[in-house]
Amino acid sequence: MTKPKQIALYIVVAAVALAAGFLGRSVFVGGNGNALTAEAAQKGAAAIFATSLPDLENKPQAMSQWRGKVLVVNFWATWCAPCRKEIPEFVQMQKTLGGQGLLFVGIALDQPVKVAAFAKEMGINYPVLVGGWETLELAKGLGNAQSVLPFTVVFDKSGNISATHLGGLNQTQLDAMVKPLL
Repeated sequence: MTKPKQIALYIVVAAVALAAGFLGRSVFVGGNGNALTAEAAQKGAAAIFATSLPDLENKPQAMSQWRGKVLVVNFWATWCAPCRKEIPEFVQMQKTLGGQGLLFVGIALDQPVKVAAFAKEMGINYPVLVGGWETLELAKGLGNAQSVLPFTVVFDKSGNISATHLGGLNQTQLDAMVKPLL
C-alpha cells in the first residue's frame, strides 16, 4: 500500500472510531451527557415553541399549537436503526396515554418521501414534521451538542423542558420521564 493510501486509511478509521465513540457514549451512558443550564433550557424551549416545520403534506405546523400538553419531541431519521426500534413504542404510548394529555411529535431529518412511506409503514399516530439539517441546530439548543439521533426532549404542560435523552429510549425509560407529568 502506498503512503498516501495508508494515511487516508488511517484518517477514515479515526473518523469512524470517533463517530462510534459518540454514538456508543450516547447509547451506553444513557444520555447523561446532555445536561442543560436553566438559562439554556429556557432558551431551547422558547426556540422550539417558536419553530414551524412542514408536516407530511408540506403544510407548516407551529410547535406552539401543542403547548399545554405533555410533549415528547423526538428527532429521528428513517436510516437510523435506534430510531426505527423506538418508534413502535412511541406509537403504542401515544395510543394508550394520548387521552391523558400526552403528545408525541416526530421531527424527521430525512427526505419527505422516505419519511411519509416510513410513517405509513409504522402506523405513526402522532404528528410527524420534516426538518432539514438546519434542524440539528434546534436540537443543539435543546442539549444535543453531538447531533446524535435519535434525540428526545420531554416538555411539561407549561412548556418547560422536563427531560432530554440522547440515543434510543425503551418503554421503561419513557414511562419514568412521562407518567409523572400527566
